[in-house]
Amino acid sequence: MKANLGQTSLPIKRRSGSPMSEFDRLPKFLREWLNEAILPWSPVSVRRVWLKSLKKGLSNQDVLVSLRKSERQALKKEKSNYF
Repeated sequence: MKANLGQTSLPIKRRSGSPMSEFDRLPKFLREWLNEAILPWSPVSVRRVWLKSLKKGLSNQDVLVSLRKSERQALKKEKSNYF
């Protein structure tokens, strides 16, 4: 089942747990970023990036920069699969 992913070559994974509960547990700035993200990120993967960034001593703003960079890289990969 593709759900609302459209036509993407990104891997589709079955998730356990409640994605909405995971979303609700994220800090507000991450929930806002997820709402505007181009790709279908899971709240769990965003939390993972955030926690790793905190361990590195990055600020919330730096986390957002890192997420945007990761998304741009994934979009480039996605584009190269089609063209």
